This record gives sequence, structure tokens and C-alpha cells, in this order.
Amino acid sequence: MNDVSITRLSASDAGFDDALSRLLAWEDSVDHQVNESVRHILSEVKLRGDQAVLEFTAKFDQLEVASMADLEMSITRMELALERIPAEQREALEAAAERIRDYHQRQKQDSWQYQDGDGTVLGQKVTPLDRVGIYVPGGKAAYPSSVLMNAIPAKVAGVSEVIMVVPTPAGVVNDMVLAAAVIAGVDRVFTLGGAQAVGALAYGTETVPAVDKIVGPGNIFVATAKREVFGTVGIDMIAGPSEILVICDGNTDPDWIAMDLFSQAEHDEQAQSILVSPDGAFLDAVEASIRKLVPTMERAEIIAQSLSDRGALIQVKDLDEAAKVSNRIAPEHLELSVEDPQALAENIRHAGAIFMGRYTAEALGDYCAGPNHVLPTSGTARFSSPLGVYDFQKRSSLIGFSAAGAHRMGQVASVLARGEGLTAHARSAEYRIKDES
Repeated sequence: MNDVSITRLSASDAGFDDALSRLLAWEDSVDHQVNESVRHILSEVKLRGDQAVLEFTAKFDQLEVASMADLEMSITRMELALERIPAEQREALEAAAERIRDYHQRQKQDSWQYQDGDGTVLGQKVTPLDRVGIYVPGGKAAYPSSVLMNAIPAKVAGVSEVIMVVPTPAGVVNDMVLAAAVIAGVDRVFTLGGAQAVGALAYGTETVPAVDKIVGPGNIFVATAKREVFGTVGIDMIAGPSEILVICDGNTDPDWIAMDLFSQAEHDEQAQSILVSPDGAFLDAVEASIRKLVPTMERAEIIAQSLSDRGALIQVKDLDEAAKVSNRIAPEHLELSVEDPQALAENIRHAGAIFMGRYTAEALGDYCAGPNHVLPTSGTARFSSPLGVYDFQKRSSLIGFSAAGAHRMGQVASVLARGEGLTAHARSAEYRIKDES
């Protein structure tokens, strides 16, 4: 049941690029039935507000309550969760939060301006978003680390109000998630999930205020809903399955590498784990470790299917070629398990997060290294970045012309505007030009 048949590829083979393309292909086609269902839910929430949210919560989460007030978690209840989780869990959450906060404070951008030679002032005003919504999976899948990674950068950015939604199917509440919300500074928590929660955050209801941006992971209904409301609100990204790519020179313990591959494979069957190495014997050793260790894992069946369906062991000529393969893939997580990771990192152009050296397990980044674990997937690291403080700040241009500047640049604007046939633009600028006759 836990047999693994992992793909072996060689970059020197004639058909390598086609084989790699097939391996990387992930069908993100919209399920039309899901799409129709989500659009219906969003429409109802937009039209009927609280009442629609209550009906969908009863239907999908088997949670019937008298009013929306019963779906808002009180600060007292949240603080109680913080008090009653085991001390080691609280200490771990607080230690992780401290590192995440410290890292993200260094990302904060400040407003700036300068004055040119004729006294014109130009610059940029940086301001935080007013209100942000965070979606956190609930029920069996509880991710307090996701609360920290999404809420702390928002608070560091200066967001006034962070609202968290988390489903509690059949009323099952996860105290560790609530404790993380307290530690991260979340302002309000609603026990809502699914597309109805996304709709409530996007459009607002009588009880749930509308937000400016929605971030956080969720199932296909949540992802589809985020795609639908984008434009009404901002979103972080539409995330695909988890990915890890390990480049190893062959000198790391193969059991370590096998377990690093498992760390993403255990998420779900669609997750992708790839090892690239110039050492063919090492690839053999890691494959042996995989077969040895899979039966010892709690999520053995998921890991085995993930590795068999989407995993790969790729042999390359050298580490330079390994970097080229990695840039072609643009992985979410990239481990450089080599002697000189700094040198190899110079050749890496596309990766969500780069884990440097043999002792840097990707799992540390998921929880407590400090950088954000919300990362671009499915090759989107080619053009996008990890979630950060900058996602919760916006920029306004500052432009303040002096009389001399308006005279000088008004002449430039006049020529360009008339060249475009926009006479009002030109005359507006020309009014500010001094008559020197």
C-alpha cells in the first residue's frame, strides 16, 4: 500500500525538458460545479448578508446558531484559550511570533520625498491598509502557524483592524489557533468558513465588516471564492499544491534528504517533492531511504502517492546545471544542501524561499525561522514574492510643483498632451506657464 515508484530523470537525456514539463504540469482548471456553487454563495451573501451566512454555516459546518453574535469569538474566550493550552505550546507560539515579528519589522517601508532644483517636491507616501481579513482553515486541519504568518506582518505594517475567520465544524474549536490569534494581535474572530466567509469579508454584512484585502489558505471553495472577489478586494494569491526542491551535492545524510522531501509530500497527494543532484549513487541512496522511511510515517499513504505521482530524482552534470533546472522549476521551497550554499544561491533567480546549507530544514521555515511561509507556488516565483509587510502597505505618489517647476514642466506636458490630441490636458498645464513676452 505504501510502495513508492519515484520518477528518475537525467538532464542529459534528449527528452528531459519535455519530461520535466509533464512532471511539473498541474491542472488548475476551475471545477464548473464548484464555480457555480461559489458564485451562488457569494451572490446570496452579498444580497442577504448575515442571514445567508447563518444558513450556509448551518448547511456546510453543521453549526446552527440563533444570530451572528454567536459566531463571533469573544476576547475573553480567546484569552482563555491562551491560558489553557499546554505551556510548551504557548512558549513555542510566542518564540515563533517573536522571530516572525523581528524579521518582518525589517521589511517595513517608510514614506520619502525629495526636492528638485526648482523647488518641486516629489515623493511617495506609504500607508497601511485599514482592515484585513485572514482566512484560517479549521476542523481537522488547524494551522496556528498560519495565523502568525498572516496576522503579524499586517500588524507590523500598521493595519488598524485584523479580522480572522476560522470554521468550527460542529462547533469544534481549536484552542491553539485562538491562542495564536491573541499572540499575533488579531482584533476580531468569527467562526465562519468556506466561500460564505470570503463573501462576508469581501462585501461586508450587518455584522462582519468589509475588508480591504483577504489573505490565508483554504480549500478549493475558498480559493475559488478568493478568485471571484478579487477586484472588489485584494487577495494574497491563488496557491497551488506545496512544493519542495532540494539541490544536494551528495554529502548530506540521505535520511535527512528523504525526510525533507516527505515534509511537503505529507501535505496532500498533489504536493511535489524533487531532488536534484550530480551524484547518481546519492540519488540511489535517497531512494533507498525513502523506501525505508515511508512505512514509519503517520501519513504514509499520502506521502507514497505524492512521491509516486509528482516526485522526482533528477541527475545533473554539476551544481551549475542544478541551478538551471531549479530556475526552470521556480520552486516554492528550495533547499541548497551543499558545502557552499552562498555561492550556489548567486545562481538562483526564481524561488519562494531559499534554505541555505545542510542544517536548514524547510520545516523550520514553516514555523519559526522568521521569514513568511506564505510563498508563491506553481512556478509563480518567477514573478511574485513571499507574503510580507509590503502586502499590507500601499503607496501614493506625492507631487508638489513650485511656480518655476510648473512653468518648466508645463511646456513639456503641453507638447506631449497636444501630441496625444488631449487639448484640455495641454491647456491645464499651459495656464501655469508664465507669460514671458
